Amino acid sequence: MAGLPANVFVLGLDEVNLHALHDLPHLSRYRFHPLLSVAELTESDEIDLPALLDEAQRQLDGFDGSVDAIIGYWDFPVSSMVPILCERLGLPTTSLRAVVTCEHKYWSRLEQQKVTDAHPAFGIVDLEADPKPPPEVGFPMWLKPVKSFSSDLAYKVHDEAEFADAVERIRAGIGRVGQPFDHVLGMLDLPPEIAEVGGQACLAEAAVGGEQATVEGYVHRGEVRVQGVIDSLNYEGTSSFLRYQYPSRLPAEVTDRLIDISTRVLQQIGLDESTFNIEYFWDRDTGAINLLEVNPRLSQSHARLFEAVDGVPNHQCMVGLALGEDPELPHRAGEHDFAGKCFLRRFADGVVRRVPTEEEIEQVQRDVPGTAIAIIPAEGDRLSDLPGQDSYSYELADVFIGARDEADLEEKFRRCSQALNFEYD
Repeated sequence: MAGLPANVFVLGLDEVNLHALHDLPHLSRYRFHPLLSVAELTESDEIDLPALLDEAQRQLDGFDGSVDAIIGYWDFPVSSMVPILCERLGLPTTSLRAVVTCEHKYWSRLEQQKVTDAHPAFGIVDLEADPKPPPEVGFPMWLKPVKSFSSDLAYKVHDEAEFADAVERIRAGIGRVGQPFDHVLGMLDLPPEIAEVGGQACLAEAAVGGEQATVEGYVHRGEVRVQGVIDSLNYEGTSSFLRYQYPSRLPAEVTDRLIDISTRVLQQIGLDESTFNIEYFWDRDTGAINLLEVNPRLSQSHARLFEAVDGVPNHQCMVGLALGEDPELPHRAGEHDFAGKCFLRRFADGVVRRVPTEEEIEQVQRDVPGTAIAIIPAEGDRLSDLPGQDSYSYELADVFIGARDEADLEEKFRRCSQALNFEYD
C-alpha cells in the first residue's frame, strides 16, 4: 500500500550502525530489520557462505510483508551476500562481478592498470611451490592474501627471511576467508588469469608511502559522486591507524586528482548503484599518488565524521541506492567544522584485566564535549584473540570527536586517552 514505510533488511545490524540509520532524515520512510547477526557474519572461525545465504533467505521468505531493500556495510562475506540476495529478489543492487573485482586484490590491480599508473608494482606469490618474491617487486614489499580484511595477514617485509616468515603465516591462515571467497568466484565467469590464481593466492606489492587519504562516495546510473575526502594518520613509525579526520587537509589539486583516478577506476570495474571508498597514498615531495585498495561499500568509520560535518552519515547513500533512489546529501550542514575517529591502541599483547566502566565513559564524554567512546575488548580478553585487528597492534577504544579544527581534535583525544583506564597482564 502506498505510503507505508519501506522494509529495509540490514545484514549484521549492530547498535552503532542502528544509531546511524536512525539519524537519517525522513526516518519515517524506513523500517529497518536485522538479517543475521554480527556474530554469525563476522566472528565465526569458519565462514560457511552457502549456509549463511540459506539462513538469510529463510528469514526473508518468512517475513510477513514486502522486502524492499537489502543493505550491508561489512566486508566479506556481507559485501558479496548483498548483491546475491538482491539479485534473487529483483531488488536494486550492483553486480556481484563488480564487487568481487574490487575485493580480489589482484583482479582489482589488473583493472586499475588499464586506466591509471597510480598504483604500486605488484605480482602473485605462489604459496604452493617454492615461494619467491615476484621479479617486478623489490624489497621492502607488502605480502597479503588476495582477499582479506582489516589488514589481517598483511605483512611488510624487508628481506628474504621476513618474506619466508610472512609466507608461512599467510599460508596457515589464508583459508578462513579464501575458501568461502573461492565459493563466490565459482559463481562468476572469470578471466583466465583470475581463474588460475583463485581466491587463496598471495599478492606482493611494492611498499609505498606518503600521506594517506580516502575518497568516499557512491555511483548512481554510472555517475561517480564523491561525498568527501578523509585523511588517515598513523601512529608515528607504524602502519597502524591513529585517526581518520574530515575534511581533508590535502591541497585541492591533490584531492581533484584522487577523485579523477577514482572515477576512471570505478567506471573501468563497472561498479554501479553502490557506495565505495578508495584508499590512497600521496607523496608530498614527489607528487606521486598510489592507489591502495578499492572497497565496494561505505566506511563505517566515516559515518560519524560525515554526520558531524555535513549533517548526515554516509548511510544515507547506502539506503537511497538500495531503494533505487538518488541520495540527497547536504554539505557542511553539521554541528562541527572538523571531526575524527581516533584509535586508542596497545602495541603489545596481553590479557585485559580491567576496562573503563560505563560510568567512567559517560563522565569522560561529559568532560570532553563532542565525543563518543566505544570500548573494544572486554575483561578477560586476550588482545591477540580479538577479531579484525591489524598485524601489529591491538585496538582498545574508538573515540569519535567533533571539533573546531585539527588542534582541537588532538587535544580532545589526549584528554580522553588519559582518562580511560585499562589494565593488563
